[in-house]
Amino acid sequence: MADRWLTGLLGAQTHMALVAVGGFGRRELCPASDLDVVLVHDGRSSAAVVQSVAERIWYPVWDAGIGLDHSVRTVKEALAVAAGDLKAALGLLDARLVAGDAGLAADLIERSRRQWVKGAGRRLPELAESVAARHERFGEVAFLLEPELKEGKGGLRDVHALRAAALATPVVDAGGAGVEAAHDLLLCVRVELHRRVGRTMDRLLLQEQDAVADALGHADADALMAAVSAAARTIAWTGDDAWRRVASARAGPRGRTTGRDRPLGPGLVLRDGEVALTADANPAGDPSLALRGAAAAAQSGTWLARAALDRLAAETPPMPDPWPVAARTALVGLLGTGVDAVAPLEALDQQGLLVRALPEWEAVRCKPQRNAYHRFTVDRHLLEAAANAAALTRNVARPDLLLVGALLHDIGKGFPGDHTDAGVEVVGRIGPRLGFAPDDVAVLVDMVRHHLLLPDVATRRDLDDPATVEAVAAVVGDRDRLELLAALTEADSLATGPAAWGAWKAGLVADLVARVAGRLAGHQVAAAPALPTAAHRRLMADRRPVVDVAGTEVTVIAPDRPGLFCRVAGALALHGLDVRSAAAAAEAGMAVEVFEVEPAFGSPPDWTRVTADVERAVGGRLSLDARLAERARAYAGLRRASTARPAEPRVLFDDEASATATVVEVRAPDGIGVLYRITRALADCDLDVRSAKVSTLGHEVVDAFYVMDASGAKVADAGHRREVELAVLAELGLVDPA
Repeated sequence: MADRWLTGLLGAQTHMALVAVGGFGRRELCPASDLDVVLVHDGRSSAAVVQSVAERIWYPVWDAGIGLDHSVRTVKEALAVAAGDLKAALGLLDARLVAGDAGLAADLIERSRRQWVKGAGRRLPELAESVAARHERFGEVAFLLEPELKEGKGGLRDVHALRAAALATPVVDAGGAGVEAAHDLLLCVRVELHRRVGRTMDRLLLQEQDAVADALGHADADALMAAVSAAARTIAWTGDDAWRRVASARAGPRGRTTGRDRPLGPGLVLRDGEVALTADANPAGDPSLALRGAAAAAQSGTWLARAALDRLAAETPPMPDPWPVAARTALVGLLGTGVDAVAPLEALDQQGLLVRALPEWEAVRCKPQRNAYHRFTVDRHLLEAAANAAALTRNVARPDLLLVGALLHDIGKGFPGDHTDAGVEVVGRIGPRLGFAPDDVAVLVDMVRHHLLLPDVATRRDLDDPATVEAVAAVVGDRDRLELLAALTEADSLATGPAAWGAWKAGLVADLVARVAGRLAGHQVAAAPALPTAAHRRLMADRRPVVDVAGTEVTVIAPDRPGLFCRVAGALALHGLDVRSAAAAAEAGMAVEVFEVEPAFGSPPDWTRVTADVERAVGGRLSLDARLAERARAYAGLRRASTARPAEPRVLFDDEASATATVVEVRAPDGIGVLYRITRALADCDLDVRSAKVSTLGHEVVDAFYVMDASGAKVADAGHRREVELAVLAELGLVDPA
């Protein structure tokens, strides 16, 4: 349609040609794409005539509201521009005639390609550098929550770069049918995204994923994002391989190696900076060869040669049951190299070799986790967790179990039902197949079963309550398992995302581990000093409000009254302070509340204003509802929903976690003032909050409150519990209070 339209606008011309470049040249227009064109002339026509023809084309395009990237050049001028501008040079590689003088267009196309090939020595490094810079800016399409389909690593632009590199050097091919299929899928998604939003947009936002999936015939958005991830990984892996080949070719033989083949084990050698197979290697008779080759690549800081990967993919049989000892040893050795293991494992995965060794991997391959708490697909998360675990192997007695447990801890996410329950069953099958002894399999299963135990307890339970430590010690059972779970917690959290691990959480987990270790060593769990302290009592004796800030700790002393906790929480929220934990106590009509806080957006607040507003809130002189609503409107854009499917809100009750209080755990979407609204609901139900733990999992808050009723007892009455649940959900706007 665009060709026909522009042909009509140009009219009959013998000394001019309208040439499409870039995406238009490739015939890859999306609904909101610009038209990229060059009006080429041979210099015979006057400048006025050329300008008149150009305006006859440009103005109707502009009037139609269509983006236009245009230029007017002679062939010589176009080549000169391309010589100094990488983008222009790449655009001309896709050039084709739309209308006008075919000979003129053919001359430009042929000479621009010849110029590209001739300048390959300079242009390929420039192109490689631009590709790397683009990847750094836009991230990886395969793993991002909202991927940039065009510019990200593994996106459409990478395929164009591959094609350009393949024109310039024989060491690169454009990737074949696999890359073309991946490219076509991403292009279809981009087309539908443009159609959906009615404008240029190449970032596939969460709110568009369900509709795009439906339009393209995918079962749901998860299926769409899995397909996008698989396509992007194919493109990214092919691109990485291509740019390594380019770098190796530029280095030459002397830059790649300093001597003859270096043996790396049976069937493996280091050759020209790559791990290659020997002529007598026998993949069909040695099922450990692929894993040993990957381990050798990771350990030598190189990569598996493409020819070796192709041969392994063609000849390697499924892994026998149980695995040969050499295969298990190779897997552990590979995982033990840490971050250097990720690329070789990705190479095995791209060739289908990882699934051949571990069939359960297929269930998690490219499986999305569509919330901001997780930055990786499930399979990549597992690889990253194992890489992180490698740095912690000195902290445990069984490094092999730590590495394999980290690799498999979330394998259940690929199977129906609760991922922990499914993982326990799956790892119970995998462990014996890998050749682990029954006792070791039991440890691996426990690592999967309890991989969330330490972070959940540390961030949601009162560590000063002896019952907390006793319960964890009873579940863990022994010091070796505790060490493994502690290391797994750190490795898993670091691989999850920036919100999953930080100084606060690390400190809580370390504190819990130390206390549980002491209990497992036979030491009694000592109760922590209770509030109020002697210093608090001295301040409470004055019978007046006090607000004290020390670092990230805010202490409030005030006459005891219903709703005091929620008033303080609301005032802190007004100043962008997230409450991490809190403790409270009352004595002789005075209350003391200690809050551990953290700035929500990184910058510390004006503590003088914070103190003033807390004092006003405590005295009932601050309209918290109105002020919080105003702040929520002001910051609505900064806290946009970051999950495809918000978690179902829940209010849970636990009487076993404490000997004296009921733990009320609230899971709900995050937002400004959530803690204020929850604690106001608890106060309305005559519940006294003694302590609280607050954690945010990307889009969701998981808040735990140790509460007692008006008589100082646990909340045992089922009817009262139901009213508490309704009150909390109503305050959060999640049920109709009527």
